[in-house]
Amino acid sequence: MTPHSTVTSKRSTHRVPLQPVILAIALMLAAPGLQTAQAATKAKSGSNRIITETAAEAAGETPSQRSSHARTVSFSLKQLGALFPLQLRGIRGNSGVTFSIRADQVVTGAKLKINYAYSPALIPQLSHINVLVNEQVAATIPVPTEQAGQNLQREIVIPPRLITEFNRLNLELIGHYTRDCEDPAHSSLWANVGNDSTLELTLTPVAQANDLALLPQPFFDRRDALPLNLPMVFAGAPSGATLEAAGALSSWFGALAGYRGARFPALQDQIPAQGNAIVLAMGNQVPGGLNVSALQGPTVAMVPNPNDPSAKLLLVMGRDAKELKIAANAVAVGSPALSGPVATITSLSEIKPRKPYDAPNWLASDRPVKFGELALEDTLNVAGYSPDLIRVNFHLPPDLFGWRSKGIPVDLKYRYTPRLNTDKSTLNISANQQFLRSLPLLAINHDAPSALDRAVNAVVPPGELIPAREQFHIPLFKLPARAQLQFHYFHDMVKQGACKDVVLENVRGTVEPDSTIDISSFPHFLAMPDLAAFSNSGFPFTRLADLSETAIVMPDKPSLNDYSSYLSLLGVFGRSTGYPATAVSVVGPKQVDALAGKDVVVIGSGNNQPLLAQWADASPVGMQGGSRRFNLSDFAYRVFSWWDPSQRDGAKPGRNQVAFTADSTDGVIAGFESPVSPGRSVVQLSSNNPEGLSQVIEALLDPDLVKEIQGSTSVVRGKQVDSLVAEQTYWVGRLDPLTWVQWYLSRSPLLLLALGIVAALLIGVLLFLSLRARARARLKNKD
Repeated sequence: MTPHSTVTSKRSTHRVPLQPVILAIALMLAAPGLQTAQAATKAKSGSNRIITETAAEAAGETPSQRSSHARTVSFSLKQLGALFPLQLRGIRGNSGVTFSIRADQVVTGAKLKINYAYSPALIPQLSHINVLVNEQVAATIPVPTEQAGQNLQREIVIPPRLITEFNRLNLELIGHYTRDCEDPAHSSLWANVGNDSTLELTLTPVAQANDLALLPQPFFDRRDALPLNLPMVFAGAPSGATLEAAGALSSWFGALAGYRGARFPALQDQIPAQGNAIVLAMGNQVPGGLNVSALQGPTVAMVPNPNDPSAKLLLVMGRDAKELKIAANAVAVGSPALSGPVATITSLSEIKPRKPYDAPNWLASDRPVKFGELALEDTLNVAGYSPDLIRVNFHLPPDLFGWRSKGIPVDLKYRYTPRLNTDKSTLNISANQQFLRSLPLLAINHDAPSALDRAVNAVVPPGELIPAREQFHIPLFKLPARAQLQFHYFHDMVKQGACKDVVLENVRGTVEPDSTIDISSFPHFLAMPDLAAFSNSGFPFTRLADLSETAIVMPDKPSLNDYSSYLSLLGVFGRSTGYPATAVSVVGPKQVDALAGKDVVVIGSGNNQPLLAQWADASPVGMQGGSRRFNLSDFAYRVFSWWDPSQRDGAKPGRNQVAFTADSTDGVIAGFESPVSPGRSVVQLSSNNPEGLSQVIEALLDPDLVKEIQGSTSVVRGKQVDSLVAEQTYWVGRLDPLTWVQWYLSRSPLLLLALGIVAALLIGVLLFLSLRARARARLKNKD
């Protein structure tokens, strides 16, 4: 010990130490600040929890009540977008799906029930499968050798804190088959995750403010991948005008729901026990005992559901039918302008009528359409040696007439990282998973640039990606109404040899947003009835997106199921067009005069639709009580059917009938020409009872059953659809005169033969007369 240390030690035995005193004084002075900082830190870290509790407390809920409202939902990876099992390849294979959470819900629990298998060649100490949520590792799955090559199942708990509004769930294979030099793309590096694996979420509702600015939330949330189920409440039996207003709303929500599908159960004077709902009220008739102030005009309001504090009611009200429709249209076309808990509509500009084939969801028929209008620009770019597909979705009008055409022209512009050397890299193009063509990806030109190249590069420096362009045609028969173009960049990995193969993920590919697809050269002409066009696109009713030339004939005494079927059908139409049915007409069976010049949907269950009996001779199917009648076709047995190049263009009515009596709940969809206006269409949705009519709507919402609805008559039996042989008896649309004559003669070979014989006779007669006149003139000159 040094002398200096000894002196210090002696002083410490006789004096009060200064350092502890100073430290204590500093802590006393800093204590309030520390407490404030700690409180701020706690508030910041728990901000989400505080906001949630505040919203719930505003609704008057206790924590126990909130937990009792929690529900568990499950989604398969297929439902989340994985059409095929996830293939994880290479030393770092990665694939996944996206999912989202509604704004009025929080996740309190999450599980992934995964079905998977992996390669027996993987080294367990170096390999594993990561489960990532929003790029954060939620769990790691080991790959022991004794379980390799087997179909395995595993349940993984995902921390709810990793889940936000918009999420991505990824499965990542970290794979190695040797401790020495390895091929990063070796065939033994694989794992497979089934798309039947399920993501299970426990969701707790959170009350939102009564604010119309939130619309369409909470009634529809684009984050929700589940089908929309939104009840509509009427005060007593709704009038035609009330149903028109409700149809505008259901078609709007159907357009928003899109692929999810939407159902609209109808209720009378009854507020649902839980969940959100739409309430339509006219005058002093307010359903469910709701207290509403005196109306000053068309009014829209958002209020809590008295039976479910975490849910909302959207009140659409008017003093008369006109004001009710104004309020409904204001929500359907002007919801972004609304705000506050209550809005009184003082004025609504007249909605401009739609033009044929201008539905927002349909491919424009009057100009080339850019890919940038059909897909987000970010989705048109991919990277890496195993990129995802570039997908461009579009909806075609179902009545495009592609006779004697090459197909739909596409002007494709794309760019890609050039290859170092010529190899097998290609851009593969498909339509609805049907291969169209393959375009080679070129290599860099290693030759010295010419004088022209140097001059061009001085003005426009060369970019990283090579621009390219290709023009091709897609055969029309390869494209259904809902179509998808798929572009896949395949990059060939050239082997360098042992310990030299290094994968650099420095390759890029893009499809330019200014690439175009053009259907403007195609006329609109279609043989009818065609229930495939109806089930896939709502045609011919959706030809005008606002349904201004459509009339819905409701039964005499509709049941709640009839109302629900009508509302859900309008939702199907809205899903097809992407636009609310603001001009649809709803009439009764006695208002036949109102059907002139319109396409008609007739809804009936049991014996409540007298118009079906009145039009029985025109319809291919008749239903009266338990009795049924079907017109059958002998088209398949015609001797000379091979003359007709397209059997779906038969133009003769059914020859035979089958009638029987049965007590069943089958639903029927039938199409025929309108007895009121030739060239107009009627689609009949009917059943012996309301339950059968519900089956028809379920079939229209089921993507697997929709494909089976075709021809002139379809019978729906639960999850089975049987379509009868189709015979089109009339046509809709028009062709230019020359094309019509050519097409008509092509379908009538005997007439064409007869015209050929007549033409030959006329030519022969003209030649005979001409030659005889010349002979007479020659003889006269000799004389």
